[in-house]
Amino acid sequence: MRNDLSARARELALTFTSWPSVSGSRQEAELPQKLSERLSHFKVWTSRIPDDPAERSNVFALKRGRSNKTIVLTGHFDTVPYDDYGELTELALQSEKLLPETIRRLRNSKENALALADFESGDFLPGRGLLDMKAGLAAGITAMEAYPGDISLLFVGVSDEEVRSAGARAAVPQLKALAAELRLEIALVINLDSISDQGDGSKGRAVTYGSIGKQLICAYVIGRQAHAGYPQDGVNAAYVMAELIRAFELSPLLSEATGGEVAAPPATLFAKDGKSGYNVTTPASAFAYWNTMQHRRSGAEVLDIAMSLAADAVTAAEQKTGRRISLKRFADLPKTPIACDPSLGLPDQTFAAFESITRDLHFTEPAVILGFASIPYPAVLLKDQKLRAAISKAVRPFGLAEVNYFAGISDVSFFGEASGDLSVVAANTPIWGSGFAMPEPGGYPAINIGPWGRDYHTWLERLHAPYAFDTLPRVLLAVIDAVAKAR
Repeated sequence: MRNDLSARARELALTFTSWPSVSGSRQEAELPQKLSERLSHFKVWTSRIPDDPAERSNVFALKRGRSNKTIVLTGHFDTVPYDDYGELTELALQSEKLLPETIRRLRNSKENALALADFESGDFLPGRGLLDMKAGLAAGITAMEAYPGDISLLFVGVSDEEVRSAGARAAVPQLKALAAELRLEIALVINLDSISDQGDGSKGRAVTYGSIGKQLICAYVIGRQAHAGYPQDGVNAAYVMAELIRAFELSPLLSEATGGEVAAPPATLFAKDGKSGYNVTTPASAFAYWNTMQHRRSGAEVLDIAMSLAADAVTAAEQKTGRRISLKRFADLPKTPIACDPSLGLPDQTFAAFESITRDLHFTEPAVILGFASIPYPAVLLKDQKLRAAISKAVRPFGLAEVNYFAGISDVSFFGEASGDLSVVAANTPIWGSGFAMPEPGGYPAINIGPWGRDYHTWLERLHAPYAFDTLPRVLLAVIDAVAKAR
């Protein structure tokens, strides 16, 4: 049984990895049909993502048991691009052929001793998307095929996790409609995403009972232009933004802790003034955004903390410039129509929206306006302590670590039990409803159990094969059985 599971998980993982599916590509849109053909021994179908310019779909496969009680096994099948493999690009999706060439390249370059040792050990396999996260999908399908019990199992493969999570955002209402139609009682959603571990793997071999949240806080600064020879006559928007960056960057106030788990503090991901070219006039506007991570905090709490940090920055800027600078939330502004350019990324759409709105409202005085620049990823955590205890008991014999929060953002945010509502986030996101749509939260008990490895999103992405192929399918079967028996 163990050898059969391992061989099947390996076969599926390597096959899935060989299928190109870069986010937004034609191949990503075509992959659901390939996956459906592989899953034809189940009841299988695809569901289009509404209003998706790339015409992508999600894949559903149902193994109907005698019980309506259902576990969902889910994950994304898109990947980041693989041109970073350089001379090995043609082999980037062929793990077994890529392995000796990767070893050769590392031996010659001596650029990464750990990666070389990993590959030479025989325990790690390379390949774009093998770790993130097609080996997880393979393990889930393998467990689904092997499960002999009464509970129903539903596989949901989603598009676009790497960019806008369009797949998961569409899958939540699709899943709710399906559950109602087929009378499925969703007892648990298991996301199969990978975990990175640069150590001995003890942190990567883990069950996470939730997933970290993410908000992209943004600030738009309106200054007052002046000639560079007389800068004191105006308010330099770039300087005011510099004070905001100083206040936000790595601020411990926006680094939330739960026990020994600490969310990363905010980092500036983008900062730019509104000038299109060189001249000796100070910038009239500037825009920046910060990555913030949450455990239990709602978007309202995040914005309150951000406003406090911004108030300190504005005070410092007022003292230096001798000018009053107002501080506002986007929701404080009068409502105006917003037209979004879908060819732009969501933060860029937000930048353009701020420029358009403030121009239409004829701002004449310096101001700082805070809001959110992209899709929110709510923090989620399993609430049912009896269910958590049953899962814990099931994974303990396999030596898995148990933590509260998946450290990277994931689709669990949309399926799981979210912290707080999103009304304040919606009111303070300029492109909410025009640049993107948010489903109602899934509200399902949701966890993550997936493979582990190192360096995903780089050419050294590598999967710990013994865990992914030998252990993970058996862990999933144990959890499925435990949930099936839980009351």
